This record gives sequence, C-alpha cells and structure tokens, in this order.
Amino acid sequence: MRSRVLLIVALLLLSLPASLASAATATVRDGGTLQLGNVTFRLDGIDAPAFDQLCIDEHADSWTCGIEARDHLAKLIGGRQVHCDDLGPDPSFKKRRLGVCKVEGETGSLGQLLVRQGFALNVESSATGRFMTDEARAKEDRQGLWKGCFATPQEFRRGKKDGALLGGSCRADRDRQIREVIFPDDLVMPAGCSIKGKFAVRARVTGNLGIYHLQACRSYPGLNNPDRWFCSEEDAQAGGFRRAYNCRPPKANKGK
Repeated sequence: MRSRVLLIVALLLLSLPASLASAATATVRDGGTLQLGNVTFRLDGIDAPAFDQLCIDEHADSWTCGIEARDHLAKLIGGRQVHCDDLGPDPSFKKRRLGVCKVEGETGSLGQLLVRQGFALNVESSATGRFMTDEARAKEDRQGLWKGCFATPQEFRRGKKDGALLGGSCRADRDRQIREVIFPDDLVMPAGCSIKGKFAVRARVTGNLGIYHLQACRSYPGLNNPDRWFCSEEDAQAGGFRRAYNCRPPKANKGK
C-alpha cells in the first residue's frame, strides 16, 4: 500500500506545471540563460552577449563582454532563490524553456534588470518591447555594453561581421579596426569551453549555422581559427551548430 501511495505522489509531482516547480538555486549558463534543477531557461524578451563574444570598451580596448554578462547575471542573483514562470519551449531550441525569472526579494525580472544595467538588449520592437524604456536609459547613461562599441548578440552568433555596431564609443573613422577586434581571426578560447565551432555552408542543409568539433573528434586538432567556442554540446546546439560527422559518441561499457 505504501509503495502505491508513493507512486501516486510521484506521478502527481511529474504532472505539475514547470512554473510551479521552478523555484530553486540557479546555475548561470551565460548572460541570458540559467538552469534550475534539470530545466534550462532562456530569459524571455532579451538578448544577452554570447559567452565567447568580444566588445570594445570606452577606452577602445577589447573586453570579454560575454563573460562579463554571465558574471553580472550571477551577481544579480547573488546565491538567492530564483523563480521562473515557464512560458513554454524556446522556439529556437526545444530542449530549453522560455522563462520570466525573478530573484527572491526583487520586483523586477532578471531580464529587465540586465537590460536596465546595459548587459542585454530588448529584443522586441520599439513599439511593443517591455524593456524599451530600460534600454533607452542604459544607452543614454552608457551602462554596460553601451559604454563601448559592440555587435548585437544575434549578429555575433550568426557571424554577421558587416552589421550595425552599437554603443557610445563607436567611431565611423575606426570602423574597420573596431570590427577586427570584435570579430578576430583567432578568437580566444574562454576557460573551460573547448568545443570549436565553425560556420559552414554545408551545415545549412540540416538547418544549422555551422559545425562543432569535440576534442575527441578526428577533425579537432586540425581545425584552426574557430568562429565560436562552446562550453557544452547543448550550448553548441542551442547556438545553431551540429556535431561534426567524424565525432562519434563514446562507446558504452559493456556490463560484465
């Protein structure tokens, strides 16, 4: 009888909406993504720099804005409990969920705080964007990304090197030099993120932007000057990259 009751309780817990079970200590994946338990949420309504993205600061020096955005999100959370309202599957990557996430004790969402402090962009139109006022204020005050010069996270992820640049320190007379810094030929690997990504036309056949290569792949040693670096296969797949065909999953150990 006891085992039957436990089974019923377990089934009831599994049937709860994700939004009711998503209050927990968060693990920050990047500037716009966090994980609660086994669920990864992308913060709805914003776009934060990719983890490996570079920007220009107010002194015209390169800075790792993607890492800074991740660290800033972690600082906003500060070890407190996070609650996410689950809005459903992320249209760009079904293994993740869209969420409106708040920190215990805060009235504004994490997305709004990131935009307000200049570490993310409002991705909705100027007519309907929830955070357009916060973005305008961050831009005027040159907060976060806006203090320097940067490509939009979306254009960086797609390798669009000729797109518009944003920020208070963009100079038309130094445009070529700035782009060479933001899109270097030899993108430095972030610590602990050793998966190489390369844009590839042939990847578009499967609806992807490029191909990623693991250290165990035959293609890995000879792949120089990767376009992207990823910390996990999930991050690479969420970024629109597929695994190289010469990368095979490790063989499962046979039981004795």
